[in-house]
Amino acid sequence: MPDPAQSVHVDDIPTLAPKTGDPDWKPIRLHFGISGFGVNAWRATDAGQLIVERHTETEDSGTSHQELYFVARGHATFTVDGESIDAPAGTLVYVPDPDSVREAGANEADTLVLIVGGTAGEAFTPSQWELEHA
Repeated sequence: MPDPAQSVHVDDIPTLAPKTGDPDWKPIRLHFGISGFGVNAWRATDAGQLIVERHTETEDSGTSHQELYFVARGHATFTVDGESIDAPAGTLVYVPDPDSVREAGANEADTLVLIVGGTAGEAFTPSQWELEHA
């Protein structure tokens, strides 16, 4: 039987940096061994840094994931299909359409965005990107 609960502060999850200049990746799903849904966090070290790269889930990630973004600390500006969304700490941004073009920039250093995703009606499958970079 699995442990009834686990906890960790997000800053204590080991950081992975896929490429120099990328925000810090906190692979939450991998840390806990979560298999039912995708969940990660990204932390921008500097203001002006791209914290969510410009992408669609279908073309760039090879999935049909819906995504929910939560700005846990700091301040970000999201752009979804050309619409700008101001997102200070505590803001939730839901992108239901996997074909929507989305990105976010950090307005403050140490901005942290939690991302939860999955395909409606299907068992979770990690994106090819996550498998390549984990």
